Amino acid sequence: MSSFAKPIVSVYDTKPYDRDYLSSAEGVKALYLQFRDFRLEPHTVSSAEGAKAICVFVNDNLHQPVLETLARLGIRMVALRCAGFNNVDLKSARSLGVTVTHVPSYSPNAVAEHTIALILTLNRKTHRAFNRVRELNFSLDGLVGFDLHAKTAGIIGTGKTGRLVCNILRGFGMQVIASDPFPTKEWAMHNGIQYTDTVTLAQQSDVVSLHAPLTPETNRIVGSEFIAQMKPGAMLINVSRGRLVDTAAIIDGLKSGHLGGVALDVYEEEEGIFFENLSGQVLQDDELARLLTFPNVLITAHQAFLTREALTEISRVTVENLLRFNQGQAFLDGTAL
Repeated sequence: MSSFAKPIVSVYDTKPYDRDYLSSAEGVKALYLQFRDFRLEPHTVSSAEGAKAICVFVNDNLHQPVLETLARLGIRMVALRCAGFNNVDLKSARSLGVTVTHVPSYSPNAVAEHTIALILTLNRKTHRAFNRVRELNFSLDGLVGFDLHAKTAGIIGTGKTGRLVCNILRGFGMQVIASDPFPTKEWAMHNGIQYTDTVTLAQQSDVVSLHAPLTPETNRIVGSEFIAQMKPGAMLINVSRGRLVDTAAIIDGLKSGHLGGVALDVYEEEEGIFFENLSGQVLQDDELARLLTFPNVLITAHQAFLTREALTEISRVTVENLLRFNQGQAFLDGTAL
């Protein structure tokens, strides 16, 4: 059988690791994957012609006009190889008869461990020390951190990842408080976690870490008011969704000295920036450029998910759902949106 007799899946915004792991997933030989290194956007959507389904990532455009074109091209499935789906107009997808799946839980450990890496690096300034030593600067001036032990960490969002972060920080001897509209009370009681409201959390925490989904209620939950309520010198960590924070408010908090430090793995306007090599170019995003000037800001380019285990699980779930769609079977539990 020719490879073109297999169901064609157009896979967008792919990097070498995407191609490697998707191509190695079990059952993938029953599909013909067309890897695209560009994002799905209104001016690229025509490239999906001939495909039965498409596979996309966090910065691909799946708003109504793109979905309408996909439907006209005969695309009936969109497989997100990520957990977030705020880039998808789900209402339009349903009305057009386009099924959307995602990978709701690829590796909470990967994201939780990256959170801890950011906290430790930002606090102990190991990124700055590394650069200094490579230039034979062995001075310790400006590298003072603080003991996490006996300090208070505030965790907003206690899903799988948030709970793992809580447990790890408890292992450091931190007092951990949390905020969530749907508290897991039995887990909290068993692990010594105290639930509270976001105002109290902001006021009491030395480290605030965000692990909430992006919803109308959490959109820019960390703004000027929240930051003003935070303890002077407290650290803010976000590995969840970029729009949980108001970037302008963070910049103001850093300029005033009220925020002790900020570590971000996500950014509200990361499309076209994160996942790309822009070295040698002028960064056009003024707010991100300003953030990068602060010595107490640490930014990673949406890499919290990037472990072998997470990539394997993302590929497994994505390919399995594509196969099930082709065979008219039910999708894996919790993956259909």
